[in-house]
Amino acid sequence: MLAGLLTAALLSGCAQSVDPIERLGKKAAQKVHRPRGRLDRTFRRWGLAAPLAPAPRPARPLGGAAGTASAGPPLVLDRVPTSDKVVFLTYDEGVENDPRFVDMVRELRLPVSVFLTERAVLPGSPGVARLRAAGAAIENRTLDGAVLRGRPYPAQRAEICGRRDRRERPTSRLLRPPYGMYDRTTLRAAGDCGVRALILWRPAAGRFWRGSLRPGDIIRPHEAGRSSASPAEETAHVLRRIQARGFTVARLEDYL
Repeated sequence: MLAGLLTAALLSGCAQSVDPIERLGKKAAQKVHRPRGRLDRTFRRWGLAAPLAPAPRPARPLGGAAGTASAGPPLVLDRVPTSDKVVFLTYDEGVENDPRFVDMVRELRLPVSVFLTERAVLPGSPGVARLRAAGAAIENRTLDGAVLRGRPYPAQRAEICGRRDRRERPTSRLLRPPYGMYDRTTLRAAGDCGVRALILWRPAAGRFWRGSLRPGDIIRPHEAGRSSASPAEETAHVLRRIQARGFTVARLEDYL
């Protein structure tokens, strides 16, 4: 009887044993499939039929080598000269207060640039901290969002440079003039503050409906007061249009 029990135990052990390499292979396969399923569910949850295509790496940023100061006044851009089928998503103040938008940026790993006033990034602004932690680039929209055009140089410089002693926000090389309004004095003041480019934008809604999207377009999906849709809802709509036209989203800072 003892021999029979030993034989049964051995047979049972052999039936359950698997070659270690094969066992590791099965576990690896499980690990590969699970993230893919989660990834698909994530994009579907935000209303996308498929994940965004990865953006190509620019051969050479428009501003030259990283960290190199460009000569002359800052560039003024509503489109980046590139043949890559990419567009750039930019936002202004207010999106940091939409938790769903912050979740979208984090879950989709969405490369976005958010232009905020310095007052918006004062200590105690949890929305800005969450947005930065989600991977958003935080850029300059002046000290308090006042119109720059027509103001004297000292006032414009103070608005653009802000308080350089604040550690909560690193000095930005990109500036969005409030309401897209600027003049020659703005360019001079911005250059003196270390700004390399003034970032304007192309209207999202009209261009998407006409199908006139071009490589390098700088888009502002959400404009306060334009509709009752939230930043996350408008962004999802824009992303679907981008995908339908064979484009993807790239990080603006990578191209500048």
